[in-house]
Amino acid sequence: MARPDLIVKLFRSGVDSDMLGFRKAAEAMIAEERAKKHNILADRLERSLVPNGNHRLIPGQPPSRNQSVEDLVFEITPEKRFEDLLLAQDTLETCRALVEEQHRAELLHSYGIEPRHRVLLTGIPGNGKTTLAEALAYDLAYPLIVIRYEKLIGSFLGETSSRLQKIFEYIRTMRCVLFFDEFDTVGKERGDTHETGEIKRVVSSLLLQMDRLPSYVVVVAASNHSELLDKAVWRRFQVRLNLPAPSRKDIMSYLQKFSRQSDMDFGMSFRTIADNIAGGSFAEVEEFCISAKRAAVLRGHADQAKPVMKQLLHEWKRRGRVSGNAASIAGEAK
Repeated sequence: MARPDLIVKLFRSGVDSDMLGFRKAAEAMIAEERAKKHNILADRLERSLVPNGNHRLIPGQPPSRNQSVEDLVFEITPEKRFEDLLLAQDTLETCRALVEEQHRAELLHSYGIEPRHRVLLTGIPGNGKTTLAEALAYDLAYPLIVIRYEKLIGSFLGETSSRLQKIFEYIRTMRCVLFFDEFDTVGKERGDTHETGEIKRVVSSLLLQMDRLPSYVVVVAASNHSELLDKAVWRRFQVRLNLPAPSRKDIMSYLQKFSRQSDMDFGMSFRTIADNIAGGSFAEVEEFCISAKRAAVLRGHADQAKPVMKQLLHEWKRRGRVSGNAASIAGEAK
């Protein structure tokens, strides 16, 4: 049976002739039945939202997707976890709190409260915004739906707004994480005199669609240029997290964890390596560790670990990423 609060909302909106409220309550009931694997009932409810009852207005699950919507998004089965990231403790606690709110949504609903479901991630590239969105989806056990901007942005008047509407209509009957990478592409400041009227219409459409989303759809938006976002866009997000580059301490912790999980001998102290690669992004530190593991596998000898590490740090320095003192390498090598 559907949640009592949804049934009450459905009746109340019907009596008040509130079609938007009626539709949101109906969509929430459909999503709940799908989560319970009651797909036949969910399909019947979904068809009942269409006046002639002959086709689906809002697709539910594959393979019944609307083809035009399928072109606008792609679905990822999340594999990354919170443990795979270098996260500040307060950031991790905030994310886990959001996951708990979603998992205990029925308790919150009984008190007339909705769980938080809109998250804005900011920071320079390579420090885990996309991975954090995936980790949220993993802990929620939701699919990760990623926006495809190359298909979303249209060249004709109103085309982008129309496609955005299709996406939001599609996901309203799903429990999922909807991920907007490079969110400033569609959420730009409307007061920017260099932008055309079209982007202003897109932002207005985006805000309207976000306001209509049910709380079981978790929207995660990531931006490398948060200063470009419209002020009204900022206000929509209940959770705002900045992901900075990892500190030396963070890098040491990651090296230790990578060494333990991969049974990897770096041939140098974690502090020495961290001092020499500090300043890199999370993605670069991760790639450095993978390169070290790759080289170790190819060499196949533990006594080659130190020469391999010296070579990797030399290559890192040539890329202009070394902020530590190269003399520390020579000192440890003696």
